[in-house]
Amino acid sequence: MLRFNPISLQNVKLSDSFLAKWVNLNSKSVIPYNIQRCKETGRIDAFKLKWKEGMPNMPHVFWDSDFAKVIEGMCLDLISHPDKKREKELDKYVDLIISAQQPDGYLNTHFTVVEPEKRWSHLGRAHELYCAGHLMEAAVAHFQATGNRKFLDCLCRYADYIAKVFGKKKGQKKGYPGHEEIELALCKLADASGNKKYAELAKYFIDQRGQKPNYFVEECKRLNLPVPASFDNVQAHIPVREQKDAVGHAVRDMYLCCGMAEVAARFDDKELLKVCENIYDSVTKRRMYITGGIGSSEKGERFTADYHLPNAYAYAESCASIGLALFAMRMGNITGEAKYFETMERAIFNGILSGLALNGTEFFYENKLEVNQAIADAVGHHEGIRQPWFNCSCCPTNFCRFLAQIPQLAFSYTDKAFRVNMPINAEIDLPMADGRLKATITGDYPQRNYYTLRIEETCKKLEISLRIPAWADNTAVYMNGKLVSRNPKEFYKAKGPFKKGDEIEVHYDLNVHFNYADPRVSDAAGKVALSYGPFIMALESIDNETADMSTILINTASTFWPSLVKGLPGLIGIKGSGFIETAAEPGILYSSKPPKRKACTITAIPYCLWQNRGPSNMAVWFRRA
Repeated sequence: MLRFNPISLQNVKLSDSFLAKWVNLNSKSVIPYNIQRCKETGRIDAFKLKWKEGMPNMPHVFWDSDFAKVIEGMCLDLISHPDKKREKELDKYVDLIISAQQPDGYLNTHFTVVEPEKRWSHLGRAHELYCAGHLMEAAVAHFQATGNRKFLDCLCRYADYIAKVFGKKKGQKKGYPGHEEIELALCKLADASGNKKYAELAKYFIDQRGQKPNYFVEECKRLNLPVPASFDNVQAHIPVREQKDAVGHAVRDMYLCCGMAEVAARFDDKELLKVCENIYDSVTKRRMYITGGIGSSEKGERFTADYHLPNAYAYAESCASIGLALFAMRMGNITGEAKYFETMERAIFNGILSGLALNGTEFFYENKLEVNQAIADAVGHHEGIRQPWFNCSCCPTNFCRFLAQIPQLAFSYTDKAFRVNMPINAEIDLPMADGRLKATITGDYPQRNYYTLRIEETCKKLEISLRIPAWADNTAVYMNGKLVSRNPKEFYKAKGPFKKGDEIEVHYDLNVHFNYADPRVSDAAGKVALSYGPFIMALESIDNETADMSTILINTASTFWPSLVKGLPGLIGIKGSGFIETAAEPGILYSSKPPKRKACTITAIPYCLWQNRGPSNMAVWFRRA
């Protein structure tokens, strides 16, 4: 099947006023901060293999994945932000990881020094294959950044060893990972090394999952552990090809879907691709927050039932939205359908960036859509205040690698076609089948109502596709100043030859939209949420006349307008009309008289930026007047 590839980081440089800031923040703050926390918590020293019983900082079963994600982020960031000092630091860390590899190829700090006798004994919970996957992705990124094969060869040896341990042959384990991730990593490893057998191993893990006899059932019996009623939380309740809904642990499910999409593309597996499409529909049509958050329950960090999307008790883990964006990007690149990039964009601009403070050193693990600080304090939660770190630090470390990949999500290509998935300001220099594509994109998307793609060097046989966002109203496309299309759907496609100086301009109305949920979403029924471009907007008490968000009503008959927001320089919010309700009889909890209403001006900011100016109350959904 035809597949577009994410653009290489060497071939693109971002310069917009929004996403490029996050990419630069990653380089300057997020990565150095995570390195420091990995040092303090022992995650780096764990690879020295010197831990002994009774010593502090016992290597945890998932620690390797944390540091691997930071290393992957360092590698990708070095491509965009070359730095000799950091490259030297990276080389030291890579050598340390390589030094921990065992003679047979095995590489895992916990099971080398803490429980060496339990290697591969508890796949359902022990994260061995998950950690291996993140190390593989880090090794591929290191090879891409440096051209040096030492880390790549190290992880190829590990993958070769894993391929001997797992499989359908006599004497091999018939297992698969409890926490998926290695499936997509093996596909990346296959591409980087040129060895297709790693993709075949990924396919084995996918096809073996959930088969009878269920490996995890047998594992629990062998370990004298209670057997759960279902293994849907790890997507092993039925074979993968029979699954139709997003189930269980949301991060695991999205990583599994990423792996399935990679395998489907490599093996032209239309059946497996259809499974991906079904699960995507389950997520986006019935189990996704308007912010692109997924996994509504803290218990099991999981998907629950259709339309169960509580606001104040949302889980919506940052890593889950990252997984959704990576899955949607892959599906968009495989199928060419714009809906996947719409979801990818929604997750990036809302459910992902909300998990990271503008200082780059504080994080949300959960991304709630409604927060009352008094209630949060009373029940002992901290959902209204970002935290500097977590014992389970998957989210902070995941930002290191995800933010560095943003250019690759924005643009994709084949040797004869170039596609703009998100038209953020950038310089493109990309080798094509017929010469090079050199182009610049300007316009400051998504905070302006136009953008321009300018060709900087003649390029003959080339198709350029520009995604037209679903939220963009009254779109008009101009070629060298001449109107060539009015309100195109999904993509505007232009075919070469293109000469130096050619310009494609896209203009659209950037309006405030009112959004309504399916009435079966009980927490949003009868309510409205505001959006502006790709941003879902939120009201914070710091900007409004009341701290009680539940008392605010949105006047949907009024006009809303963009406005700068105090304390968020250069970032656009919106203002409009609303009402504040107060009790008709103060001091009476329940009254037969309706509440009083007072007109007010409301201020909304992008949801992803809330709680950057101190603790406050916040909500996304409001009753409408």
